[in-house]
Amino acid sequence: MTNRLTIDLRLPQDHLATTLRADVLHGLSAAPRTLPSKWFYDAHGSELFEQITRLPEYYPTRAEQEILTRRAPEIAALTRARTLVELGSGSSRKTRLILDALTTAGTLQRYAPLDVSGSALAEAGEALCLDYPDLRVAATVTDFEQDLALGDEPGPRLLAFLGSTIGNLNPAQRQSFYATLRHALSGDDALLLGADLVKDTDVLVRAYDDGQGVTAAFNKNVLNVLNRELDADFDPAAFDHVAVWNDAEERIEMHLRSRCAQTVKIPAVDLVLDLGAGESLRTEISTKFRREALTAELATGGFTVSHWWTDRAARFALLLAVPTR
Repeated sequence: MTNRLTIDLRLPQDHLATTLRADVLHGLSAAPRTLPSKWFYDAHGSELFEQITRLPEYYPTRAEQEILTRRAPEIAALTRARTLVELGSGSSRKTRLILDALTTAGTLQRYAPLDVSGSALAEAGEALCLDYPDLRVAATVTDFEQDLALGDEPGPRLLAFLGSTIGNLNPAQRQSFYATLRHALSGDDALLLGADLVKDTDVLVRAYDDGQGVTAAFNKNVLNVLNRELDADFDPAAFDHVAVWNDAEERIEMHLRSRCAQTVKIPAVDLVLDLGAGESLRTEISTKFRREALTAELATGGFTVSHWWTDRAARFALLLAVPTR
């Protein structure tokens, strides 16, 4: 490991196992039954998601990358960031667009990614150190929803939260998240936020229910995770992948709908699920945003939106926000 790469371990060794048990017990005992979408991403789930990003129906990754390709130099000039902080390991393609622009601008000193996966951080960090000989990578293994570990990074800092991951949080969770960010960032720092926009319902649904069935496999993979990690006995073939538009909440929801009445045992959390035919487990929410509402939401959270960019088709937004003085 190069001495320009450091990895700070801030999670206890059993964090993921403990959190998974708590999430499953709480979510599957509730009404409606839910599972957090973060449990999609074991090694196989991450591979499936990479496939999803290349599907013709799934526009968000391409749209966000289009914006960054056009606007990264402007973002670098506006922020003059010495440190790029990234929440979630994200797509290295998108990260490198920002790193390249900040390097060209002559300000970049450090890249500080935060993620729950130490192995993913190590792999990405080693690759970046090879390709950016003057860059220091200070990675942190943490759950940023619980512990936003920002340390003594050189400022100004640009904190990137891309991919419209913000849409996986409900309104109360988003406000809590903004409050945490506002507390962590200083007046010279900036937030770079990716947000998917409200658009034609058919386009949205197709993005989460592709014709090749890759998203269905991705959705059902969470059951494989529970079977492996919690000794559960889910039969993925006994569930249908369903993607629906919730008009009232302006969000896509992914569900796993039981094809028949069935009983599922999850011994590790001492839980027995009696599912009726047609009963569903909600596995993801993906909120879509409107400019006025998101700007107001961020203002409530202590941020002023200074710049708002979209791709040419206005499907996706990338916005720059600064702490409100």
